[in-house]
Amino acid sequence: MRYPTEHKQQTRERIVKAAARRFRSRGSEGAAIGDLMRDLRLTHGGFYRHFDSKEDLFAQVFEHSLEQVRHKFAPAVARAPQGQELKALIEAYLDTAHCANPAEGCPLAALASEVARRPRSTRVAFQRALESHITLIARFVPGENETERERKAMTLISGMAGTLAVARMMTDDESRRRLLDSAKQFYFHAAQQ
Repeated sequence: MRYPTEHKQQTRERIVKAAARRFRSRGSEGAAIGDLMRDLRLTHGGFYRHFDSKEDLFAQVFEHSLEQVRHKFAPAVARAPQGQELKALIEAYLDTAHCANPAEGCPLAALASEVARRPRSTRVAFQRALESHITLIARFVPGENETERERKAMTLISGMAGTLAVARMMTDDESRRRLLDSAKQFYFHAAQQ
C-alpha cells in the first residue's frame, strides 16, 4: 500500500522533532536511530526512506532546533518596547527555564561541541543554518552597518550559548542563577558598545 506524499512528509517531521529532543538532551551519540524509530513505532529500515544517514538527520535537527528557538523567543521580542528587543532576547535566552530544559532549548548550547567534531563537509550545513540565524538576530543588534551588526550578533550568540552550557554544568540553582543574571547584564552592555 502506498502512502500519500503528505504522509511521508508528516512522518519525516515526526522523526526530526523526536530526534531534536533526543539529540539536545542526550547528544547525537546517545540517541540511537533504532531506538528513535522504535519509539515512534516505525521501522529502522524506514529511516532511510527519509534520510541518507544519521549525519543527514543531525543536520536537519540542528536547523529545525534553531527555528524552534527563534519561534520560542519571538513573542518576548515582539512584546518588548521599541529599542529593547535585544535586551528581551538576551533575557529570554539566558532564562533559568531555558537553562533547565536542554531538550527544548538552543542547539548551539547543547550540540556545538559535537558539531565541531563532525567532518568539514558535514559542518557546512550547520554553518549555513547558523549564519541564517545570526542574520535574523543581527537586526536587533546596534551597529554602524550590517557587517558590524552580524559580527556582534555572532559573538553574542556564541557567548550566550557558552554561558548556557556552563550554567547547565553547575550543580546548584543559586550559582546557575547568578551566572545567568551576570551574563545577561554583561551581554546587553557589550552589545550596546
